[in-house]
Amino acid sequence: MTQLTQDLADRFAAVALGHVTREYPNKLDHVLAEPADALGPRTLHPVFYGSFDWHSCVHGYWMLARLYRRFPDLQQAAAIRALFDAHLIPDRVAVECAYLDRPTALGFERPYGWAWLLKLAAELALHDTPQGRTWSAALEPLAARFVARFMRFLPLATYPIRAGVHTNTAFAVRLALDFPDADLTELLTDAVRRWYSADADCQAWEPGGDEFLSPALMEAECMRAALPDAAFRAWFAAFLPRLDQGLPAALFTPAFVSDRGDGKIAHLDGLNLSRAWCWRTLADYCPDPEAVRRTAQAHLDASLPHVSGAYMGEHWLASFAVLALDAK
Repeated sequence: MTQLTQDLADRFAAVALGHVTREYPNKLDHVLAEPADALGPRTLHPVFYGSFDWHSCVHGYWMLARLYRRFPDLQQAAAIRALFDAHLIPDRVAVECAYLDRPTALGFERPYGWAWLLKLAAELALHDTPQGRTWSAALEPLAARFVARFMRFLPLATYPIRAGVHTNTAFAVRLALDFPDADLTELLTDAVRRWYSADADCQAWEPGGDEFLSPALMEAECMRAALPDAAFRAWFAAFLPRLDQGLPAALFTPAFVSDRGDGKIAHLDGLNLSRAWCWRTLADYCPDPEAVRRTAQAHLDASLPHVSGAYMGEHWLASFAVLALDAK
């Protein structure tokens, strides 16, 4: 099984450093209330203005923080420190907070970007050095705003969103569960129990043509993280009851990517990587764990060679590769 090595960490860090401060091309999630609101990415988001879109920049920072913690001697360590020292500072974060406080920004990046920001904050909190504590403290006001948004939103979210793209609620909850906040964790857990507890005999009609998440496997991974072990085992056995027969077959077959220059079709490389992550974490709950690990490896083999090269994938795919390769 392919693992995260320092050689791969060096490669991925170089990719991310090449785009987290690349302002253009850029796809803004921005509502104009008046002509004066027509501003550029760096003005609106002085921390997370690169990587084509705000959320991809956030998870580029998460990946750099994770790689730096895991491999302190990686080749780009000094460049990562310099980036964080320049960007993860109170003045810049205050502008990001002010953006969220706009009335027109209530739905900004919900829920995908919310979850990635909390994932980044959780990672920085693990950097037990003076520099790491400085970065973590600088980001704290922004993280607090997203915690508050989750706390307001989850009681109103009557139904889950099962799409295999940014709106997927299981993915957002799974990432947010890593953030150390007991009240948020309780609310997230209550939400997934309400949304998914009755789900059974999943048909897994996937993939869609632009999905980067498996609705089926992401729901299972979310429930694995939220439920006690025994409760999850019982739920999982009912949710995917024919895994011993290799069914649903779609979940065992890597997606084919016909055009990596097309930003939507390139999502399918992300699907392969996120499935690999889920299969690796779920393997021990399956009837044949080794077969499932081979399936995870097949998904990695299909898309790991393509995390760089075409910018539509390059600005985000390495983060998903790290999720898969560093899975516990």
